Amino acid sequence: MKKIFALASVALVMAACGNNKKEYDATGTFEATETTVFAEQNGQLMNFSVNEGDNIEADAEVGLIDTTQVWLKIQQMGATKEVYQSQKPDMEAQIAATRQQLAKAQQDEQRYRELVADGAAPSKMLDDATNQVKVLQKQLAAQQSALSTNTRSLDKQIAATDVQVSQLFDQLKKCHIKAPTKGTVLEKYVERGEFVAVGKPLFKIADTEDMYMRAYVTSAQLQNIKLGQKVKVFADYGDDQKKEYDGTISWISSRSEFTPKTILTDDERADLVYAVKVAIKNDGFVKIGMYGEVKF
Repeated sequence: MKKIFALASVALVMAACGNNKKEYDATGTFEATETTVFAEQNGQLMNFSVNEGDNIEADAEVGLIDTTQVWLKIQQMGATKEVYQSQKPDMEAQIAATRQQLAKAQQDEQRYRELVADGAAPSKMLDDATNQVKVLQKQLAAQQSALSTNTRSLDKQIAATDVQVSQLFDQLKKCHIKAPTKGTVLEKYVERGEFVAVGKPLFKIADTEDMYMRAYVTSAQLQNIKLGQKVKVFADYGDDQKKEYDGTISWISSRSEFTPKTILTDDERADLVYAVKVAIKNDGFVKIGMYGEVKF
């Protein structure tokens, strides 16, 4: 009878020891890449169709800041550009008279040259004609230079106006609030009709489809894991309810840190641990902050 009792006691101890064996190598919490969207323009929020829990596609427009002032400035810049365009001189029209005078003077110079060669006119008349040609040539060059300078100045003003218009169109574009990435709205900070300023947070979005678990491992475990390694991840719902997911180690910290108080490692006596990220594809059941386990 004593022998049977002793055997039973040994069996219970072995069973207890077997139950203490962990079914996981590390634990952690599930996280997602969170993005806070800020206002990029000042003005009243004319439209804002964002609610916490909404699933939004990337580049989807979810709001609009008042564009009235920006649009009026664009119209003003357009009118200014037309004024500069109208002030550009018609070079050929303005130098046409001088060109005609120069052509007449050159004809006179040639006629006097022939007369002087024949002895039918004094050389002074040829000198006067030659001087007149030189004067008109200088006048024509001065006119062309002045008109070219004026045209270049107006062209630069028009170019500067075009830059301002481009800046205004960029501001107009930024009045349209868009989701930078797909995901779920976690928090909403403003309501339609409010005045927002540049840099004011509007809402926070997170990609809850491609999530990851941040776990911590000891240096002894570190030698047995590598980037891209396939692992098993278990989402812990409490009351021994777990769900299994396929995971991939996507990041391993190169720096050690002290064990977080809320995290259990395979060796709880270890003071220094290394953080790792295990990427998973969420089916909608895993939530941010939920505890999980990983089996390497």
